[in-house]
Amino acid sequence: MPNNKLNRARGCVYRLSVHIVLVTKYRRKVITKEILADLEKIFTRLCENQKCQLTDFNAEADYCHLLVEMYPDVAPSRLVNTLKTVSSRLIRRDYKAHLEKYYSKPVLWTGAYCIISTGGAPLEVIKEYIESQDTPG
Repeated sequence: MPNNKLNRARGCVYRLSVHIVLVTKYRRKVITKEILADLEKIFTRLCENQKCQLTDFNAEADYCHLLVEMYPDVAPSRLVNTLKTVSSRLIRRDYKAHLEKYYSKPVLWTGAYCIISTGGAPLEVIKEYIESQDTPG
């Protein structure tokens, strides 16, 4: 579970949390218990390399959910691209025989992904707060 404290970086204070969903190509049920464990290790390392933190992770046989605390300089699309590209390459290398039963080409993830901002106050509360500010007269 992500913490509620603010992080500090040069020139900013932040807390950026995103929920990422990655889906296997053709929704094939290829993720096993062993692949899941390796994906968690891979995603944890990749997030750390990008100054981010994987705070929660789980999956079903055809998709993964990641909760990531992001660093403000990291572009979300670039992070997702790195996660998908590297994890696909490593899992295909280590589980080649298993994946060949499902795919004729070297693939793992579908081209699409889902990313949703999370955490903090609900949008209505933030809108109310912004609207309640003392506007200069």
